[in-house]
Formats: sequence, C-alpha cells, structure tokens
Amino acid sequence: MTDGSAIKSITACQAWSWRGHPAIEARVVTKNGALGVAQVQAGTSVGQHEVQFIHDGGPRWGGLGVQKGVAMVKETIAPALIGMDATRQREIDHRMIEMDGTPNKAKLGGNCVAAVSAAVLKAAAASVRLPLYQYIGGPNACVMPVPGVLAVLGPKRYGGGERGGEKPTYSFYAHGFGSFFDASQGCWQVRQAFRKVLQEKKGLNTFRIDRLFIDQEGVFQHDRELWGLMTDAIERSGNAGRIGIQVDCAAGCYYDKKTGLYKGLFSREDKTRDDLMALYRDAVKQFPFVILEDPLDEDDFEGHAILTKELGVQIVGDDLFTTNPERVQHGIDVGAANCVLLKVNQVGSITEAFDMVDLAYRNGYAVMPCNSRGEGADIADYAVGLKTGHMREGGLDDATTRLLEIEAELGSRAKFLGRKGFKP
Repeated sequence: MTDGSAIKSITACQAWSWRGHPAIEARVVTKNGALGVAQVQAGTSVGQHEVQFIHDGGPRWGGLGVQKGVAMVKETIAPALIGMDATRQREIDHRMIEMDGTPNKAKLGGNCVAAVSAAVLKAAAASVRLPLYQYIGGPNACVMPVPGVLAVLGPKRYGGGERGGEKPTYSFYAHGFGSFFDASQGCWQVRQAFRKVLQEKKGLNTFRIDRLFIDQEGVFQHDRELWGLMTDAIERSGNAGRIGIQVDCAAGCYYDKKTGLYKGLFSREDKTRDDLMALYRDAVKQFPFVILEDPLDEDDFEGHAILTKELGVQIVGDDLFTTNPERVQHGIDVGAANCVLLKVNQVGSITEAFDMVDLAYRNGYAVMPCNSRGEGADIADYAVGLKTGHMREGGLDDATTRLLEIEAELGSRAKFLGRKGFKP
C-alpha cells in the first residue's frame, strides 16, 4: 500500500435525489487528497430480493429520510475502514460484509454499504490519477454503449396499474449508428419526432425535456396504440431499422399472487401469464421492440425462460435478478432472460456487483448498467469500464455528456458495437 491511497476520512450526509426524495451521500478522502463521492437512493420498482435500506421512517420526508444511515456511516462504518487502502476494493467491501453479517445488509443498511463502496471506488481511481472507466476496465476499456432515451412513464393513460407507480416505462434505443455521438443525435431526432406525433395524433403537449407523463385517463385504451405511435416516430425521424423500442414492464408490480393475475398492465384488463406471453409474441412481431425488461413476475423464472427462447429479443432481468449472483446463477441454470440489469445498490457493494458481472459474462449473458439508484453520470464510466456495449438510457440525460467526453478522450480507440451490444 502507498500512503497516498490510504483512506483518511469517510463521512456522509443526506442529499437530494432527482427522484424527489432523500438519498444518502458518502464521501471518501485518501491521504493524497483524492475524493470519491457517491449517492444511493431508493428506486421506483424495488424487487423483494434486494438488500435492505436504512430509512428513518416517521412523517418527515415520507419516511424516506436517511439520517439513521448517515449516523451508521459516520459512527460504525468509517472507523472500521479508515487507514485501509482504497485501491483494495475487495478487502474493504468484505470488511463491511463481515461487519454486517446478515444476508440482506439489514444491519449496516444496503444503501450505506453501497454508497461507501462506490465512493471508495471513485476515490481509488482519483488517487492513482486514472479516469474511473479506465480504473475499472484497464487499457481495453474503449467500448461505447448503445444509448436510449426515455419516452413515456406510467400507466395512467389507460386508467390502469394502480400499483404500478411509474411503470411501465418506454425508451427508444439508437443501435444502428457508427458512434455514440451519432447515436445520441438519433435519440434527439426520434424524441423530437415523437413529440410531434403525440401532438398530431393525440393532442398531447405535456412533454418534459426527458420524458412524457400522460396523466389523462382515456388517452389510450391499450399500449398497443402507443407502440404504433413510437414506431411512427422512428420512421418519421428517418431512423427505421436503426432505432428500436425498449419497455421496462416491471410486471411484478402488477402481479396479484392471490389470483395469479396481472392487474392493469398495458391496459385496464386483468391478464393471465398466458395472456401476457401472447401479447409479447405479437408485440415483437408487429413493432420494433429490441428489449423487454421484467416482462413477468420477479419469481417466474420458468416464464422468463420461455420468452427468452421464443422471442429473439433481449430479455432483461431487473427485479428478477436484483444484481444478485445467486439469482443470476439460477437464471443461467434454467435459461431465464439473457441480460442482467446492473444496479450496484441492489446487492450492496461494488465487489459483489462486479462478481455478478463476471458471472454473467462467463455464461453468455449481457449486462445493462442503470443509474436509477443515484449513480448519475458515473454510470457512463461503469458502462465503458465493464465493456457492457449498452446501458439504460444515456442518450440524452446526465450520463450523455460524460459519455461524449469519454468518446472524445478515446478518439480512434473508441468502439461502438451497435446492435451487437445486445443479446441475443
């Protein structure tokens, strides 16, 4: 260990997240002055197999305050890690795992462990003066991800999905381009075209800069109408065959375990598993879908395996896998999905998350980084460093500028895999 990369201090505070509720922010400083800052926030679709977060409860901040987590970092985690070498990520993460001693990070809090672990990673990279993506992936970290751009969130447009929150969400994915720069331009083009299509066909003018909340009931009777308008937007933008559709179904949010029915997903009507699977088969035949995420309940490995075998598109497990190596291994064993969504704070630490990535790659699964839990622009460095080939969104959001910087820095070494960045 060099003195420079030794951890000098670890602190934390309650920060404000883009989701509109508190996040825990950890700050790690090494002896040579390198700083790593990382945030972790609660998600919209939270799988029951994820690690347990520490929240304050009570009336303030809707119970989502993290002052208890801040105290956990300052009073328990920090004293145990100060003096350790920030570049020894695995040793640091294992120290926290041993201190916690529970299967779901219930003692230290998954959000506390994840925030400190990610901050250590960033501090280590800064301490050796390497960009984060290169620190993660070495000299071969030069693959730029295929980006997407959010289009529509939530089920209110057809008056369904009382338990669905903002799900399902839809995005456009710009895969048929020669560079990330051009793909990002494609994202902009299709979003502009989509705005015009919605204005002309549905009289909708409530488009935010990054997404559309359609909160008037009755605008659509079924999302099949929306799929048609998204396809129209792709064609109008001049990108037919170069841009596809992604949907995060988060089907578990709609699943009623007592009746075995999916209530209010894609339309008001209740649906059986067979109904949903038939709908997916039709959707990929009729529309340019390239990615389906969590198309069935989070414990339905068998159903996910059937869809993976039949549909010929990328099937992503988020709530299905929760970045958990044991659940990913089970998916591999039965052939469920062909891609794992990467959310570090679902499993708790950088080491565990990256071990999951290695497991996925060894078994032919793709990995799709997602910044919905507070990673922000850092997700760009994760995507390039891990050579994932694609990511959740990234075409016109906080990560985009960082990706453009990385592509410019890499110059002729930058590679854009396009459709090959997906599975199958």
